[in-house]
Amino acid sequence: MAFFSLLPLLGLLSILLLLHHPTTTAIRLHITQSPTTTVIPSFREAPAFRNGDTCTSNTRDNDNDNIIHIVMPLDANYIRGTMAAVLSILQHSTCPENVSFHFLSVHLDPEIISLIKSTFPYLNFKMYQFDPDRVRGKISKSIRQALDQPLNYARIYMSDILPKNVKRVIYLDSDIIVVDDIAKLWKVHLGGKVLAAPEYCHANFTNYFTDTFWSDVNLARTFEGRRPCYFNTGVMVVDIDAWRKGGFTQKVEEWMAIQKNKRIYHLGSLPPVLLVFAGDIKAVDHRWNQHGLGGDNLEGRCRGLHPGPISLLHWSGKGKPWLRLDSRRPCTVDYLWAPYDLYRSSRVALEE
Repeated sequence: MAFFSLLPLLGLLSILLLLHHPTTTAIRLHITQSPTTTVIPSFREAPAFRNGDTCTSNTRDNDNDNIIHIVMPLDANYIRGTMAAVLSILQHSTCPENVSFHFLSVHLDPEIISLIKSTFPYLNFKMYQFDPDRVRGKISKSIRQALDQPLNYARIYMSDILPKNVKRVIYLDSDIIVVDDIAKLWKVHLGGKVLAAPEYCHANFTNYFTDTFWSDVNLARTFEGRRPCYFNTGVMVVDIDAWRKGGFTQKVEEWMAIQKNKRIYHLGSLPPVLLVFAGDIKAVDHRWNQHGLGGDNLEGRCRGLHPGPISLLHWSGKGKPWLRLDSRRPCTVDYLWAPYDLYRSSRVALEE
């Protein structure tokens, strides 16, 4: 436990070492992967994080008000990021045993389930299958192939997939690291809104939609009566009960149908959610989504940290930290992710 409490510091020390030793060898992925199969990596077992003395007892019941429900997509290609994200959440939680994980996956792969159990034997989690047929024929080609994957749209269907007694969740992408107590985000007061997320009103909102959208008077009128601001759907607090009652899945799907006919945006699942919710969400402090660390969506350039306090780092964009580290072409911010990486390379496995 003491070792893992030093991980954030070790990450910063790695950056300093890199500056003094440019030839420092990064972590490498020693896996041979064929074009048609996904090799499941192995991971070190994480320590058992326990509740602090101030925590209310956890009965592991979805109806228990003390439970923090976290929803994440789970895909074999991103599982290394998922494992790191889970570790970071548990490590920084005052009451880690009160955190319940809900993983959405296209395939309920027994090998993946076994991998999670062996890496986090004490973890409170459930797996749910997302049927890709739900979005078949509804997805439009975007600027990146990764954004067109059915699982990227699973967040829109959380209200249908999760049990009815799960009424509130935090949705997180797999390429994040939490460096603060997740309970602080959980306790945000929604103020009657369906979802909460950091807003970025300085961003040019018009860029998220095509000229076809803005030139159509009826479509452009969508935002009348609200001040639309960009928010990233990779970090959201969602009132699932209100989402269900408001039929918001259908409302998002209606925009996806318009997109198929008129091409009103270029990205994947983000714009239709913006069309429904932008300007009508509860704004959260920016510290809870230091996003864009994956670099420019098209060119993969390195990006630095924005000024101010940080509670969550998000490698949204094309570049993922584990891939850049393995290729020995990391960005400086990737060394903040590395201490949470539980991946066990074949070399380390042989030494053990």
